[in-house]
Amino acid sequence: MITRGIDHIGITVPDMEQATLFLQQAFGAQLVYDHITPNDPPQEGPEAERKLGLRSGAKVIHIRMLSLGESASIELFQYANTAQSEPVRASDYGLQHMALYVDDMQEATRHFKEAGGVLLTDPGALSGHIEGGEGNQFVYGRAPWGMLIELISYPAGIQYPNHSEAKRWTPQKNNKDKTG
Repeated sequence: MITRGIDHIGITVPDMEQATLFLQQAFGAQLVYDHITPNDPPQEGPEAERKLGLRSGAKVIHIRMLSLGESASIELFQYANTAQSEPVRASDYGLQHMALYVDDMQEATRHFKEAGGVLLTDPGALSGHIEGGEGNQFVYGRAPWGMLIELISYPAGIQYPNHSEAKRWTPQKNNKDKTG
């Protein structure tokens, strides 16, 4: 069995519409579909708890799939009837951030902030002999609900060591004319 790649990233959010609007304004995400809406019966009960690994009594009240460029989709979940933890920090176990490749860091950070995100610092250079290079940079920020998001750009490429078995996946640059 060979894995083809990441299909989607699941993110739990406190407010579906706020999260959708943020991802649309900050990153150009597009609505794919709603799998469950607040008008539908929620996913709940022992079977849902077992299948999804939920806390007892938790209810899935909204699931929405978004498309984000030429990459993995984002599946948003909104829950009811369950306690929530604070969003994780980079030093916590488990999935702790998602990184989005951007071509123009200044424009991307402007959109991020205008959409309600908060940058932890100004963008900085990627360092070291592998990721460092002219224009290679990154910045971490928090979405309005506190999730950690990294913006990254490495136009100078990655200097892979000789022992690399593969190259990291990088979205293709869209050369299509935006007016046509």
